[in-house]
Amino acid sequence: MATQSPSSSASKAELDSASSPDNINLRLILVSGKTKEFLFASNVSAQEITQFVFDNWPQEWEEERVGSSSLLKLIYHGRFLHGSVTLSALSLPAGKTTVMHLVTRENLPEPNSGDNLKKAKRSACCRCCLS
Repeated sequence: MATQSPSSSASKAELDSASSPDNINLRLILVSGKTKEFLFASNVSAQEITQFVFDNWPQEWEEERVGSSSLLKLIYHGRFLHGSVTLSALSLPAGKTTVMHLVTRENLPEPNSGDNLKKAKRSACCRCCLS
């Protein structure tokens, strides 16, 4: 699944994935600007990543710790990643470092919420003409 570095807290599956050439190195950036790199197998989902980071919260991020992994969301190329999206679905290059933002948010915006906002603004107009 993922590794920070081999340690007693890493599971066998995490250590096995460390030797795979399909691993993806993620550099996660907090809103505060603090960063940390993690190594994940390409078949892990965004939800599994946030759960792993929550369970293995870096010491240097202690001030930003949250109460639940469900509050953590990943942003890639300006878009929130829903929990079921895998790294392989994003076509991330194996063996290279990919940067994502890790933010705290209770829920994700609905898809196309920007379009709904535009429609709401248009329909709010009474379409009367003042001269």
